Amino acid sequence: MRALVQRVSRAEVRVSGRTVSSIGPGLLVLLGVTHEDTEQTAERLAEKVRALRVFPDSAGQMNEPLGDRGILCVSQFTLYGDASRGNRPSFTTAARPEVAEPLYERFCERAGALRGVFGADMEVEMVGDGPVTVMLER
Repeated sequence: MRALVQRVSRAEVRVSGRTVSSIGPGLLVLLGVTHEDTEQTAERLAEKVRALRVFPDSAGQMNEPLGDRGILCVSQFTLYGDASRGNRPSFTTAARPEVAEPLYERFCERAGALRGVFGADMEVEMVGDGPVTVMLER
Protein backbone atom coordinates (compact mmCIF):
# COMPACT_ATOMS: atom_id res chain seq x y z
CA MET A 1 0.00 0.00 0.00
CA ARG A 2 1.31 3.44 -0.90
CA ALA A 3 0.10 6.80 0.30
CA LEU A 4 1.14 10.13 -1.10
CA VAL A 5 0.29 12.55 1.71
CA GLN A 6 0.08 16.28 1.02
CA ARG A 7 -0.44 18.92 3.71
CA VAL A 8 -3.17 21.23 2.42
CA SER A 9 -4.97 24.45 3.24
CA ARG A 10 -7.99 22.95 1.51
CA ALA A 11 -8.87 20.10 -0.85
CA GLU A 12 -11.96 19.05 -2.77
CA VAL A 13 -13.10 16.13 -4.93
CA ARG A 14 -15.69 16.55 -7.68
CA VAL A 15 -17.41 13.93 -9.79
CA SER A 16 -19.37 15.08 -12.85
CA GLY A 17 -19.00 18.68 -11.67
CA ARG A 18 -20.54 17.94 -8.24
CA THR A 19 -18.50 18.27 -5.04
CA VAL A 20 -18.55 14.95 -3.18
CA SER A 21 -16.04 15.77 -0.40
CA SER A 22 -14.01 18.71 0.81
CA ILE A 23 -11.80 19.66 3.73
CA GLY A 24 -10.14 22.78 5.07
CA PRO A 25 -6.69 22.50 6.61
CA GLY A 26 -5.44 18.93 6.82
CA LEU A 27 -4.10 16.13 4.66
CA LEU A 28 -4.93 15.00 1.13
CA VAL A 29 -4.05 11.32 0.79
CA LEU A 30 -3.69 9.60 -2.58
CA LEU A 31 -3.88 5.88 -1.77
CA GLY A 32 -2.72 2.97 -3.93
CA VAL A 33 -3.36 -0.68 -3.10
CA THR A 34 -1.36 -3.68 -4.31
CA HIS A 35 -2.05 -7.43 -4.34
CA GLU A 36 -0.13 -8.10 -1.13
CA ASP A 37 -2.08 -5.67 1.05
CA THR A 38 -4.38 -6.77 3.87
CA GLU A 39 -6.78 -5.15 6.33
CA GLN A 40 -3.90 -4.96 8.79
CA THR A 41 -1.82 -3.09 6.20
CA ALA A 42 -4.63 -0.57 5.71
CA GLU A 43 -5.08 -0.11 9.45
CA ARG A 44 -1.35 0.38 10.14
CA LEU A 45 -0.98 2.90 7.33
CA ALA A 46 -4.07 4.82 8.46
CA GLU A 47 -2.64 5.08 11.97
CA LYS A 48 0.69 6.25 10.54
CA VAL A 49 -1.02 8.99 8.51
CA ARG A 50 -2.98 10.18 11.56
CA ALA A 51 0.22 10.29 13.63
CA LEU A 52 2.40 12.15 11.09
CA ARG A 53 3.91 15.23 12.66
CA VAL A 54 3.91 17.53 9.63
CA PHE A 55 2.12 20.61 10.99
CA PRO A 56 3.96 23.58 12.47
CA ASP A 57 4.16 24.02 16.24
CA SER A 58 4.36 27.41 17.99
CA ALA A 59 8.03 27.68 16.98
CA GLY A 60 7.24 26.99 13.32
CA GLN A 61 8.80 23.51 13.37
CA MET A 62 7.01 20.53 11.78
CA ASN A 63 6.21 18.91 15.08
CA GLU A 64 2.41 18.75 15.43
CA PRO A 65 0.18 15.80 14.42
CA LEU A 66 -3.11 16.05 12.55
CA GLY A 67 -5.26 16.81 15.61
CA ASP A 68 -8.69 18.15 14.62
CA ARG A 69 -7.74 18.80 10.99
CA GLY A 70 -9.35 16.80 8.19
CA ILE A 71 -8.21 14.01 5.91
CA LEU A 72 -9.47 13.59 2.36
CA CYS A 73 -8.54 10.26 0.76
CA VAL A 74 -8.66 9.52 -2.96
CA SER A 75 -8.06 6.07 -4.45
CA GLN A 76 -5.10 6.20 -6.83
CA PHE A 77 -4.12 2.94 -8.53
CA THR A 78 -1.66 4.88 -10.70
CA LEU A 79 0.72 5.10 -7.71
CA TYR A 80 1.65 1.58 -8.80
CA GLY A 81 2.36 2.58 -12.40
CA ASP A 82 5.64 1.17 -13.70
CA ALA A 83 7.18 2.98 -16.67
CA SER A 84 10.63 1.38 -16.37
CA ARG A 85 10.14 -0.39 -19.70
CA GLY A 86 8.88 1.98 -22.35
CA ASN A 87 6.69 5.04 -22.06
CA ARG A 88 3.31 3.51 -21.31
CA PRO A 89 2.98 2.63 -17.61
CA SER A 90 2.00 -0.88 -16.59
CA PHE A 91 -0.36 -1.22 -13.63
CA THR A 92 -0.01 -4.96 -13.02
CA THR A 93 1.10 -4.48 -9.42
CA ALA A 94 -2.03 -2.49 -8.56
CA ALA A 95 -4.76 -4.58 -6.94
CA ARG A 96 -7.94 -5.30 -8.89
CA PRO A 97 -10.93 -3.16 -7.84
CA GLU A 98 -12.65 -6.02 -5.98
CA VAL A 99 -9.55 -6.31 -3.75
CA ALA A 100 -8.61 -2.63 -3.59
CA GLU A 101 -11.98 -1.08 -2.77
CA PRO A 102 -12.58 -2.83 0.58
CA LEU A 103 -9.01 -1.98 1.65
CA TYR A 104 -9.46 1.64 0.57
CA GLU A 105 -12.68 1.77 2.59
CA ARG A 106 -10.94 0.21 5.61
CA PHE A 107 -8.13 2.76 5.41
CA CYS A 108 -10.63 5.64 5.22
CA GLU A 109 -12.66 4.28 8.10
CA ARG A 110 -9.63 3.80 10.34
CA ALA A 111 -8.16 7.21 9.41
CA GLY A 112 -11.47 9.03 9.81
CA ALA A 113 -11.08 10.30 6.26
CA LEU A 114 -13.61 11.79 3.90
CA ARG A 115 -13.58 9.98 0.56
CA GLY A 116 -13.58 10.43 -3.14
CA VAL A 117 -15.65 7.98 -5.19
CA PHE A 118 -13.76 4.73 -5.75
CA GLY A 119 -13.23 4.05 -9.45
CA ALA A 120 -14.84 7.32 -10.58
CA ASP A 121 -13.29 9.88 -12.90
CA MET A 122 -12.60 12.52 -10.26
CA GLU A 123 -11.39 16.09 -10.31
CA VAL A 124 -9.15 16.63 -7.30
CA GLU A 125 -8.36 20.21 -6.36
CA MET A 126 -6.01 21.15 -3.58
CA VAL A 127 -4.13 24.11 -2.23
CA GLY A 128 -0.88 22.91 -0.73
CA ASP A 129 0.17 24.25 2.65
CA GLY A 130 3.88 24.64 2.13
CA PRO A 131 5.82 22.16 0.07
CA VAL A 132 5.01 19.29 2.45
CA THR A 133 4.51 15.96 0.67
CA VAL A 134 5.36 12.59 2.19
CA MET A 135 5.35 9.15 0.53
CA LEU A 136 4.48 6.27 2.83
CA GLU A 137 4.63 2.57 2.04
CA ARG A 138 3.40 -0.29 4.14
